[in-house]
Order: sequence, then C-alpha cells, then structure tokens
Amino acid sequence: MKDFPIPVRTIGPGSQPEEEELAYMAMPQGMETFRAPALPEPEELAAHQPARAALRDALAQLAIVCREGGNRRIALDGLAAGDLALVNQVLGEGEVSALVRHEGTPPRELRVQESVFAGVWRVIGSLDGVVASDSIELGAIPDALKAVAREDVAPEVPRWSGPLPPNVQNAPALLAEIEDHWRAWVPGCPAQVINLTLLPMSVEDIGFLDHHLGTGRVLILSRGYGNCRISNTRMPNCWRVVYYNSQDVVILNTVEVGDLPEVAQAAREDLEDSHERLAEVLQWIESA
Repeated sequence: MKDFPIPVRTIGPGSQPEEEELAYMAMPQGMETFRAPALPEPEELAAHQPARAALRDALAQLAIVCREGGNRRIALDGLAAGDLALVNQVLGEGEVSALVRHEGTPPRELRVQESVFAGVWRVIGSLDGVVASDSIELGAIPDALKAVAREDVAPEVPRWSGPLPPNVQNAPALLAEIEDHWRAWVPGCPAQVINLTLLPMSVEDIGFLDHHLGTGRVLILSRGYGNCRISNTRMPNCWRVVYYNSQDVVILNTVEVGDLPEVAQAAREDLEDSHERLAEVLQWIESA
C-alpha cells in the first residue's frame, strides 16, 4: 500500500499544541483621590482657638490667590504643639511632596508637603535637624522650589572634548537640542518635553546626558496614578521628569524645558475646588 500523499491530522480537544500562557502587563493600582480629613471631636476644637484662627486665615488667603494669583503665606511658628497638631490633622497629606537639602555647616533642609487640599502646602525649614520655620503656603507651588532651582543654575555650560565614552552615541546631539530649547524658552511659553523613552538611548547615553545636565537640590515626588519623580538640573528651566507605574517600573523618562512641571502644580481649578472644600470643613468646625 502506498503512503497517503497528504499528512493526516486529527482534530478535537487535545489535538492542537498548547499555546504559551499570555503574560499581561500589570495594571497600575492605588490611584490617589481626595479623602476628607479625619476631623477631631467638637470638644477638642473649642480649646484650640489659635489653630482655628490660622485655618480661617488660610481660607481667606486662598480666596485672594484664586482671584489674583501668586502665593500667600501664614506663619505657624508661634502655635503651641496642640494647635499645630490640630492644623496638621485638618490639612492632612496630599499627593505631592518635595525636599530641598542645602549642604553646609550646619546642614539646612526644606520639606514641603501638599495637604489634601490641592494648592495648600505645609512648608517646614530645619537647621541641623531643628525646625527653624513653619508655615502654610497657598498657591500653585511653593515659591522656594522655583527660587532654589534658579540658584542651582551652573555659571557655564559644560562642554565635552575628545572621544566619546563607549556606547555613547546619541546623547551629544540631544544635549545640543535641549540647549536650544532652554536658550529659547521664556516665561509664558509652553514647556518643551523631550521623550527619552521613545529615542534610541543606551544606558550610557542617559548617564552622559544626566552628567552634563547636572543635578540640582530640588526633588519633588507626585503620587497620583503611579509615581512621578521630578528633579531640577543645573541648566536654566530644565527638569528631569520620570514616571513610574505602581510596580515602580519606569514607564516614561523625559527632559522638560520650561517652568516647574505642571504635574506637580495645582491648577486654578484645583485651587478653587480646595477653597470650596476647606470652607465646608471650617463651617463644620465653627458650627461645632
């Protein structure tokens, strides 16, 4: 008997090869949303008039910021520990925080924490680990972060001479493009974003780029849908902005040329919404 010229294949369950198991990318989780602060009992509030006065002042100053823009500050240095604890409890902690370290003797540090009310910030300065200043700042972003970024600008642009390090190919051309952007940028212009994730950049290219841009003293973390880490460079109006998913995997790596990145700032709509929410909280406090 001759062999059948067409191979015979059976069909049905178990007759087909097993497909490899699909590996799905883990989806981001833990999105930050507004959570009303856990307010103290009414009898606790009655004994803390200075804290209530500071919160009323914050609401009044926030109204001015919504109308006129800019930033306003309320000093908390004179508050007693109990009043300060009450202010902290009412404001809570939002999704944006920042740290500025000044090297020197003694070391200085500035810590910034957004409250649950966007655009309402706690700004605490310390000297050698001891609190030296404490305030509430109302505005899109505390002014000190922008001021330190301006102070960090290098007096001259570093230039590379000689052969490039191994595996560095595209960074020099990209540095020239970034320099063109920050030389041309003026306040009021939209930010220029260079997406490094989409470019053929080696690990050595990224290192070469960061070495020449330099690293400043401002570090901002925005926790929203995943995390966003922002740091200033030593070039004018130039920021490194890196986004991570909830598994701390880099999903977007950028250089942003412009004002402080908007992802860390409270928008006008955020400020107006915070004014409304804070007014509701204070109304409850006053009625209590």
